[in-house]
Amino acid sequence: MDETHGTLPDAPGLPGLPAPATPYRVLARKYRPQTFDDLIGQGAMVRTLANAFAAGRIPQAWMLTGVRGVGKTTTARILARGLNYFRDGQPDTGPTVTMPELGRHCRAIMESRHMDVLEMDAASHTGIDDVRGIIDGIRYSPTEARYKVYIVDEVHMLSEKAFNAFLKTLEEPPPHAKFVFATTEIRKVPVTILSRCQRFDLRRVEAETLSAHLKKICAAEGVNAEAEALAAVTRAAEGSVRDALSLLDQAIAHGAGTVTAQSVRDMLGLADRARIVDLFEAVMRGDVPAAFAELRAQYDSGADPAVVLSDLAGFTHLVTRLKIVPDAAADPTLSEAERVRGADFAARLPVRALSRAWQILLKALPEVQAAPRPLPAAEMVIVRLAYAADLPTPDEALRRLRSDESISGGPAPQGSGGSFSGGSGARGSAALARESAPLAAPRAAAPPRPVLASANPAPETARPAAAAAPPGLRLGRFEDVVAQAEAKRDIALKVALERDVHLVRFEEGRIEFRLAQGGRPTLANDLARALDEWTGRRWIVALSKDEGGPTLAQNSRAAEQTRHENAAAHPLVREVMARFPGAQIVDVRDKAAADVGPATGVAAATGPVEAVPEEPEDEG
Repeated sequence: MDETHGTLPDAPGLPGLPAPATPYRVLARKYRPQTFDDLIGQGAMVRTLANAFAAGRIPQAWMLTGVRGVGKTTTARILARGLNYFRDGQPDTGPTVTMPELGRHCRAIMESRHMDVLEMDAASHTGIDDVRGIIDGIRYSPTEARYKVYIVDEVHMLSEKAFNAFLKTLEEPPPHAKFVFATTEIRKVPVTILSRCQRFDLRRVEAETLSAHLKKICAAEGVNAEAEALAAVTRAAEGSVRDALSLLDQAIAHGAGTVTAQSVRDMLGLADRARIVDLFEAVMRGDVPAAFAELRAQYDSGADPAVVLSDLAGFTHLVTRLKIVPDAAADPTLSEAERVRGADFAARLPVRALSRAWQILLKALPEVQAAPRPLPAAEMVIVRLAYAADLPTPDEALRRLRSDESISGGPAPQGSGGSFSGGSGARGSAALARESAPLAAPRAAAPPRPVLASANPAPETARPAAAAAPPGLRLGRFEDVVAQAEAKRDIALKVALERDVHLVRFEEGRIEFRLAQGGRPTLANDLARALDEWTGRRWIVALSKDEGGPTLAQNSRAAEQTRHENAAAHPLVREVMARFPGAQIVDVRDKAAADVGPATGVAAATGPVEAVPEEPEDEG
């Protein structure tokens, strides 16, 4: 007996089963740009193409380059659509970037199924035979569209022979053929190919623009998303729209339709940004136990130790930026804690401390990533950071070596006035001491020196002067510096200072000058090193573009010329010179002020004047 099973009308061939739902399209495909107006962050390229199309200056090939996910392939398809845009019943206006509605060829082009728009993935078609197929087919006119467009993605993967086969065709293609190349590795494309293409560098999308784009998509999808969550997705995407949409898709699924900052952190293995700031403060205070506890807590909550250190390096960079460029606080991807506390750290921490922290973290990240146990490796990095304050600066290390002292960073009592930079006394830690909160009592016998010192630090111990620096040495004039070089028997430095220095500014501790043409390029560094050694303190010696005054040698020559002119104008000297025709003034030496003549203002006898008289004529 035959049995006939009922079949749902919307699910043919599946007896008794419900019809399948419409296949889900990921956000990166669903919201893929269809026109030039849909592209975000690429305004310069769109403007150039619009002007070129309007003027009829259409090249035979374009090269699109940029990082992953910024829209290279999408732009290539939109470009092919613009080249072949035509609406039925409308006059043919030629290529355009304005496409208000779908044209005759638009849907087929965007779905990669148009006969006259051919796409080739060079990653899987690398050989000369693949390129030969393009060359053989390019001679034929398009069947439907205005142009035959060849899109070659990841063009840098082509072999050398394939590139060479392209050269002639690319230089003189048929009028109906256009090429659009896309690559992420522009350096691997031969210059012979690049010189035949019009190049566009697609930029990373700015954080503010990308965050606004994600917010717009969440609204269209009916998804509730926290601003901090979208900021975290934006940071992780690093300017790639496709990466951002893929992460947002994952976050929506992870949060069951609601995107929260905590769910994004759990999904990506990130640490709480506020807790990163807490960890940064503990490290800068030299509170290693508190830093260990914070790192362990973040690890227990699912954060990757390498990611924690990467975020710590990122916050160090942020504080440095805020110190140099305060307007960086306007970044929309920053949380309120990062913005407020980062500005506070920027006001209290020296650049030297931040730079050293950055270097330590940057070099430690590969070690932690490669370590079999990342958490202990990360803890050792924290120790290295906290105790970096005990390391001497290069200047201090040099002084200690000269005085036969150890250059290892010994333990210092907490609150001793040391700084993370290792050194310049009150200029470093005392300025921080006025701002920071009191520290707890030391938890170890020899805690590291804090960068953020206590509110009432103990008086700073005077730094011992360098062994070579005499007590009370003061150099109040540039001439004193030259005299000190002569006293130290550094004749080469003395001569260079007299001959090559056009002084712009001099104050104790700082010298600015313009180097004379032909002067030795290392003079500023050599002088700074010598001054540090002579005085036992740090001097800033900088080159300037200002004109500056004359050199000491020029002043000396001018003074000598003035003395000769004054001597030659003296009545007594004129009388002597008149009695000895042919005599010359060889030298002029000034006598005491008591010998100054009342009328002329020069010495009554301007020193010994050597006269060379003419030989007398023979008599008879």
